[in-house]
Amino acid sequence: MSDMHLVPAEVCRQQITSILTAWGMAAETVRVTAEVMIETDLAGVDSHGISMLMDYDESRRKGRLNLHAEPRILRENLVTALVDADAGLGHPAAVFGMTLAMTKAKAAGVGVVAVRNSHHFGAAGYYAALAPAEGLVGMVTSATRSISVVPTRGSIPLLGTNPIAFAAPAARNQPFRLDMATSSCASNKVKVHDLQGKPLPAGWVLDAAGQPVTDAAEAWHRLRVTHQGGLTPLGGTADMASHKGYGLAMMVHILGGVLSGASFSPIRNRTQRPEDPDNLGHFFMAIDPDAFRDPGDFEADLDDAIDVLRATPPADPQKPVLVAGDPEVASRARRLAEGIPIPESLARQLRGVCERAGVPCLMP
Repeated sequence: MSDMHLVPAEVCRQQITSILTAWGMAAETVRVTAEVMIETDLAGVDSHGISMLMDYDESRRKGRLNLHAEPRILRENLVTALVDADAGLGHPAAVFGMTLAMTKAKAAGVGVVAVRNSHHFGAAGYYAALAPAEGLVGMVTSATRSISVVPTRGSIPLLGTNPIAFAAPAARNQPFRLDMATSSCASNKVKVHDLQGKPLPAGWVLDAAGQPVTDAAEAWHRLRVTHQGGLTPLGGTADMASHKGYGLAMMVHILGGVLSGASFSPIRNRTQRPEDPDNLGHFFMAIDPDAFRDPGDFEADLDDAIDVLRATPPADPQKPVLVAGDPEVASRARRLAEGIPIPESLARQLRGVCERAGVPCLMP
């Protein structure tokens, strides 16, 4: 595509770092946030990486975001903890929460940490994937700010895309890594399709009458401006078992929001002022397989299962059966070599963020 730039990952990292630093964020907070955002883009999750800077800039300018946040533990015991993110960006608080959960899991077999008073934290899969690197199983969920998903049998959006991520270590294979929204797609994927000028698959977004919307610009306008119609729960329609996606979305919110004491967006939005923090909640769990199995047995069994799945005869010989995590690994290798794709429309918006921050724009 002529309007698509391939930008080296380190250039994107420098751009994020310069902007966050200009906003006054501490060096370690900047480093952690930039790392999460770049790894998210490298994994191919374009909706949750550098393209989120415009959203973060808007929150900053409205006064919602605490640029000097320091996550702190409010209460804890041997296996659990509650963390206050101090109204900062979610990335540092999420790394803090997952790291704490892993520390507890290594000591007690399991660790569970809930975070509240947070903001958007990027892709849930990044944090779940921290666990296999330490020989642990990881699970992450998060409450969401945006209201974009219509409950099964509903006519207006009341839920977010409510992500769930799960990762587990293998030995000879890459870790199993599942990262998914509980809606048919993540709302920011609609934005990415709009930025790239691509139509949406029918069934991702419905209008107020329940009809598919395939024009990405129109769909994004409905999600962000008119709120007429919205994203469908995983499954798409009631006939296709959307009640399962709807139920999963509520499970995610219960763990990420209710357990931590964070907000539920439809309730919060009734009284929230423009400058109030989002008060999002996240959930992190780490499990030590060695608490249940002899060392190495878990990884060996998971390797065997993954091998069987990959050996499945494909319906299309050109499309072999994949396992969760395979696309992210392939994307990371490709993008490290070729660069992160930045549409010209996104580059233009990033130039505006840079101008407001008073830093040079490194985008083409």
